[in-house]
Amino acid sequence: MNPMKKVVTFGEIMLRLATPGNARFIQSTSLNATFGGGEANVAVSLANYGIPADFITRLPQNDIAGWCISELRKYGVDTANIVRGGDRVGIYFLETGAVARASKVVYDRAHSAISEIQPGMIDWREVFRDAQWFHWTGITPAISKGAADVCLEAIKVANEMGITVSCDLNFRKNLWKYGKSAAEVMPALVEGCDVILGNEEDAEKVFGIKPEGFEVSHTDGEIDAAEFESVCQQLQSRFPRAKKVIITLRGSINANHNTWGGCLYADSKLYQSKRYDITHIVDRVGGGDSFMGGLIYGLISYPEDNQKALDFAVAASALKHTVYGDFNLVTVSEVEQLMKGDGSGRVSR
Repeated sequence: MNPMKKVVTFGEIMLRLATPGNARFIQSTSLNATFGGGEANVAVSLANYGIPADFITRLPQNDIAGWCISELRKYGVDTANIVRGGDRVGIYFLETGAVARASKVVYDRAHSAISEIQPGMIDWREVFRDAQWFHWTGITPAISKGAADVCLEAIKVANEMGITVSCDLNFRKNLWKYGKSAAEVMPALVEGCDVILGNEEDAEKVFGIKPEGFEVSHTDGEIDAAEFESVCQQLQSRFPRAKKVIITLRGSINANHNTWGGCLYADSKLYQSKRYDITHIVDRVGGGDSFMGGLIYGLISYPEDNQKALDFAVAASALKHTVYGDFNLVTVSEVEQLMKGDGSGRVSR
């Protein structure tokens, strides 16, 4: 793989309006404004690591969309292929939980510009001309039938052009509202994927695939990666194109304290990461996206070393939990430092 050929991601980016600190919506007199969305978050991670990243979406011709595009450019993401049209940028409201109180997300994204996208609006052959990788998540086909159709259109062109395709299953039950279920729509899309990422819940909710004798609520923050080998095998036998299946392992002790790790299944072998104990979460939104960004970087940079690629992804996403906002604003050297075991948080001088 060529580190200088671009990675293309496609999906919705939203304005994120978050209550300050751990305030509840009802208490708040102001909201902090940033931007985020699964595939945009992956693009920012990759741009930070020096891999050219091209984010594709549809945004209206207004000042909020202009602000959004300038934010992406600030982090080095290519926005030249963003299609303009439609009326609005989607919004999501975030209330950050603490200890026993979970975080809450309220979406205000109906009729967003990308939800009204249609096949033919994006010239995928042109977009993929100098690309080596295409990434999408299960959020995009959940938005609307049009978004699902365009996603499938992109996957088919990428497959024809020999571009690696990855997906994060990312099941969001509150989004599938247009009359089709994830189970009906997702298989045709996932069939075109070379790399599949999910957690134990995604595989079960979308494809009915689950590990034997495992109950996530009974984990007390401890999860055995080996239990997920069966999930990886089942996903691979259902989607034989996928050469690598990756499961993220989050043990939730409370809203501020999680354990975090992952496993990667390839060539009939299960690779396991070390487990990070994240005791003071600053912002867990975008945790899975930061894992995917780290994984794509790792698979491109160390194509012969699945273990190192997995370790990079887990370390990168462990660091993301310390960064406010959706985007993982860390460098390759910071991730490598943590991979070597320096998680002390001492001042770097």
